[in-house]
Amino acid sequence: MLVSNRLPAPKKIRFSLRSILLIMMLTLLLLPLATLYFFRIYENELVRQTELELISQGATFAASYRQIMRLTNPKSVDYGYILSYSPLIPGQRRSYMRDETLDPYYTPITPELDLVKPVYTPRPDAIATPQVADKYAQQAGALLTPVILNTQQVMLAGVRILDMKGLVVAGKEERGMSLAHVPEVKAALKGYYSSMIRQRISDEPPPPLYSLSRGTHIRVFAAFPIIEGHRLQGVVYLSRTPKNILKHLYIVQDKLYFAAAILLSVAVLLVLFISSSISRPIRALIRQTQQVAEGELPYVTPLKNPVTYEVAQLSESFANMSQALSERSDYIRRFASHVSHEFKTPLTSMQGALELLNEHMDSMLPERRQRFLDNLLSDTQRLKNLVNRLLELARADALEPTRQSSQLPELIRSMQNRYHERGLDIEAATLPAVPLAIAPDALESVLGNLFDNSLHHGATTVCLKASFSTDQQQLMLSVHDNGQGISPANRERIFTPFFTTRRNEGGTGLGLEIIASLLKAYNGTIHLGFPEVGAEFILELALVP
Repeated sequence: MLVSNRLPAPKKIRFSLRSILLIMMLTLLLLPLATLYFFRIYENELVRQTELELISQGATFAASYRQIMRLTNPKSVDYGYILSYSPLIPGQRRSYMRDETLDPYYTPITPELDLVKPVYTPRPDAIATPQVADKYAQQAGALLTPVILNTQQVMLAGVRILDMKGLVVAGKEERGMSLAHVPEVKAALKGYYSSMIRQRISDEPPPPLYSLSRGTHIRVFAAFPIIEGHRLQGVVYLSRTPKNILKHLYIVQDKLYFAAAILLSVAVLLVLFISSSISRPIRALIRQTQQVAEGELPYVTPLKNPVTYEVAQLSESFANMSQALSERSDYIRRFASHVSHEFKTPLTSMQGALELLNEHMDSMLPERRQRFLDNLLSDTQRLKNLVNRLLELARADALEPTRQSSQLPELIRSMQNRYHERGLDIEAATLPAVPLAIAPDALESVLGNLFDNSLHHGATTVCLKASFSTDQQQLMLSVHDNGQGISPANRERIFTPFFTTRRNEGGTGLGLEIIASLLKAYNGTIHLGFPEVGAEFILELALVP
């Protein structure tokens, strides 16, 4: 009977090959997506930065405009003239803020533009109107226009100062015309800061990679209300095109090179990871198989660090197959040695008897001649029994297990009458009626061989007892007879093929080997018990799941 000495594979954390490939593919997919996401975020930040600049510029021009209005107003002590007909803004002086706080001094405005939001059409043209701007607003605009023109050379923003009715009073163009119909200006005339992203029509050729950037054809507009106390004095209307992201990225190209180096490093690490998790273990397994083929190793051993679950399974399968083949080879070699010895003894005896009969047939006494003939017949019968048992063992070794199941009580009842006639009583206590994962003919052959052994060793009674294993997955069947038992010296050799104490009576020593092979085919085992009288064999039979 084969005894496995296979070592279990080391218990380490292993990843599924599918998971590794999924992670790799997702990473390769996410790298360009992350780049595009970074591109969009970066571009959006440029828009936010542009709006923030317009807010700060608008606050500066608004403060300048208020100061000029105070100086040009003849009633600047109480501002009564200008405030008397300015639109009243409901609420406190910070009513233009969307998120008012209780802070008595600071009134910050947070940029709100986002490229995710819709991009509106280009700004509507200014409209000529018969209305005339407030004279004090015109005076303040005239004083502020040179400042606007000078600052535009640095800040590159379009600036217009509107009076309380939306008429342009300061700026490079459109003075005297109305912008009150523009949506962001409408909101500012009500005292609310308003900003908007509009399409930009440029007469310049589109930059390279134009399709990747939305910022190349947009312009940011911001309308900042000028509020004195709780009355509207005017609106600062600003616009500017955000920085071109491609030009901006060119400015920070050193950082881009660093990011590209990081992405390249990630790709290299992915390649090394795949090589380490898949290629290296497979190469190690191939080296082992080559060493086994060349005789340098007896069998393949499980890889120490297979990394992935599938490679670990492959390694263990190779190791199990290699060790099984090695054990089978050793078993066949030992078995062939035993078979040759078992055949050699009777053949030698038969050859000697035939030679004597051939030489002394005429002069040999009839009684002696008959004795030689009886010996020849006995040796022939022994060889016949041996061949039959070998064929039976071969069938047991090559047995393909079936999905049939057995009921132990039914089988025992059918065997009790048969063995009672041969002088063996089978006593079975209450046996559980559970389905066993073994074919009925295989289980009958196993029990039949054990009962035959009991008869051959002088037993008159066999007692069967059953119990379940601790995991409730196997049935433990004890077969205990009252025969001669097994001596301590023979216990270690009882499962050795061709070992028998009944050689002169025709025993072949293959009965237990056949039993073990039949049980092994159905995931069962057999071992000796430790009875005080007789012999006891314990069968471990798998239950039907």
